[in-house]
Amino acid sequence: MQNLVLKNGLPFLKMHGLGNDFVVIDRRVAAVPMTGGLVTAIADRHRGVGFDQLACIDSSQSAEAALVFYNADGSLSAACGNATRCIARYLMEESGKTDLTLETGRGIIAVRDAGGGGTSVNMGLPLLNWRDIPLAQEMDSLHVPIGGDPVATGMGNPHCTFFVEDAEAVDLPVFGAAHEHHPLFPERTNVQVAHLVAPDHLRMRVWERGVGVTLASGSSSCATAVAAARRGLTGRRVRIDLDGGRLDIDWQDDGVWMTGPTAHVFAGTLTPDFLRGVL
Repeated sequence: MQNLVLKNGLPFLKMHGLGNDFVVIDRRVAAVPMTGGLVTAIADRHRGVGFDQLACIDSSQSAEAALVFYNADGSLSAACGNATRCIARYLMEESGKTDLTLETGRGIIAVRDAGGGGTSVNMGLPLLNWRDIPLAQEMDSLHVPIGGDPVATGMGNPHCTFFVEDAEAVDLPVFGAAHEHHPLFPERTNVQVAHLVAPDHLRMRVWERGVGVTLASGSSSCATAVAAARRGLTGRRVRIDLDGGRLDIDWQDDGVWMTGPTAHVFAGTLTPDFLRGVL
């Protein structure tokens, strides 16, 4: 298969959810092995394609498809909510179904057509115990002993949420980089800054581990909604305004449901010349 890919090139899709952008490779079509070098080469916005995350669609015996996610630095991520919604929309249009299941690092998750162009995904139950997030030592995840009193939440990847007076006033490139590698988060962490607009409305900005500042993040939105509800700032259903647009989060008994728009921008092919340098 690798020789065939080197001869013909590697097809890909470009998608985004609220500007949180993805390269998607359908390995049901081209079963190319993903290496760190290939991922980072595609991630280069000047010499490759560019993305916040890369997602691979694989065949699954337990669901309609299996998804594998990579960050722009080549590291794996068990969850990527916006990419899951984008791929779910693509697979629903492909199959004609309005609901389906997908296999991810978080297990089998449900997705459905929310109507009006929206797609909903159940991101699973939040992880609240310090071991599961994970944190480096036993502590109350609702009050992590870091300046700013953040909340830690696991959504298949670790999150650190700071509630501030004005999320837009935070120097996020500096703030996010300073906290991503905090020693209390042994697997690094996504960093969110959020402020309360109303009891059912938050404004949030995101620094993603292995990526940097992003226009939106689905798992971060879920984590922030859970953190706000646990702190008593909001109920369990909340609107979140990100730099790229709006997501609606609903923390139900079966998991955290996230709903928002998706966009399939274009399809392309990575050329054999490009691939020879990285495969």
